[in-house]
Amino acid sequence: MTRTIPLLHPLDDHGRLPRRPLDETSRLPQDVREAADALAAAAAKPQLSPAADIARHCHPHYLRAEPTAFGTVTFYFRAFTGRESRPEMPREAWDDPALTWKQKCELDSQYTVAQSLWSQGRLRIQAAPVLRRAAPLWQAWTTAQSELREAFEVFRHTSDGMWRAQLLRLTDAERAALDAARAWDAVAEELSLLAAEQRRDAGEEHELELETVARELGLDASDWVIRWPDDYTPRAYSWPHQTPLVRALTAEIEQQRERLMEVARLVGDHEPTPA
Repeated sequence: MTRTIPLLHPLDDHGRLPRRPLDETSRLPQDVREAADALAAAAAKPQLSPAADIARHCHPHYLRAEPTAFGTVTFYFRAFTGRESRPEMPREAWDDPALTWKQKCELDSQYTVAQSLWSQGRLRIQAAPVLRRAAPLWQAWTTAQSELREAFEVFRHTSDGMWRAQLLRLTDAERAALDAARAWDAVAEELSLLAAEQRRDAGEEHELELETVARELGLDASDWVIRWPDDYTPRAYSWPHQTPLVRALTAEIEQQRERLMEVARLVGDHEPTPA
């Protein structure tokens, strides 16, 4: 027996059911639609709490917060000098039952940014006198290093009868260079510790370079040798301990001496016998 089924929509002129119109995104492949949805979600601006709700717990330097088009928040503060106490979210804020967890996280982010800005201000005031003291020490080191290398190069043009006198000049230059290297490494360690402390407070993504602070003071620190703090600390089973610049200079001096001894052996000179 033949049965008929009523249609909800009339057939078109060709005897076919009309197709439901598709929106533009539905024509895209599934993975493309998912990627587009993810980008749209990431671009959604976060909803911030009303300022009045958390104002009593904000940092004194806090001015305002603005959501960005990338789903993040930009916090604005009055300038930090670095002489203020370390910004830390008050315990009362964490314990405040009137605040939601979202509001507490928002405050925590605010204080994290405040601590980063504060640490940069503190590095500026702490490093400034050390950087000024370091500048002439670096100049003294570069001068001593140049004089040492010049004293060694003179051997290429020194007659046989003058080698002993030139050796005396070379050892004098070695001592002067070692003194300058030790003096530099001492001040470099101070700067290294200050920079490491700022990195701990701000995180590496908000690190303030010592070279930047020096430039603000009118100093050129682009060539200064400043290593990580661990490089200045004696380690187990590493004896004798040498700081970075002293270690590099000692290696250079040893290379120079080995070269002189090689020449002495080639010409038949005998090394002095220890008394």
